[in-house]
Amino acid sequence: MRSVKHLILALTAAVALSPTLARAQTDISAVGVFGVWRNPKDSVHLEIKSCGTSTCGFVVWANAHAQEDARKGGTPKLVGAQLLRDFTPQKNGAWRGKVFVPDLNMTFSGTAEVLDANRLKAKGCVLVNVLCKSQIWTRVEDQASLSKAP
Repeated sequence: MRSVKHLILALTAAVALSPTLARAQTDISAVGVFGVWRNPKDSVHLEIKSCGTSTCGFVVWANAHAQEDARKGGTPKLVGAQLLRDFTPQKNGAWRGKVFVPDLNMTFSGTAEVLDANRLKAKGCVLVNVLCKSQIWTRVEDQASLSKAP
């Protein structure tokens, strides 16, 4: 259950990387919020980008352990999977959307908040305001990290 909560939180953190947020927070937009972000354990990298009228995120790299957890949960291919969808800005500056958790094969709602150009805070709850946890995700500066063997 602990790894599930971590994945939920990590994925919701990526939410904060949408173009609308970049327009709303000029200090963040100066450096750009789209790009590749890694979870605290550096086991999953997500590319956050615009998907029409909302923001989405796709796995571009995952280590062997994360891939195995996803397979056990019913997601045969983690790299390339869309984990974030329909993220939109909220009035309080946070973002809300849907997060797919591959090792559970379930979708949850999640929120995220940009802290600065290189960090974002994700909060996820298994139930509304129950079993919640936060994580800090970090921008992947070296794009060569995307070529890591899965």
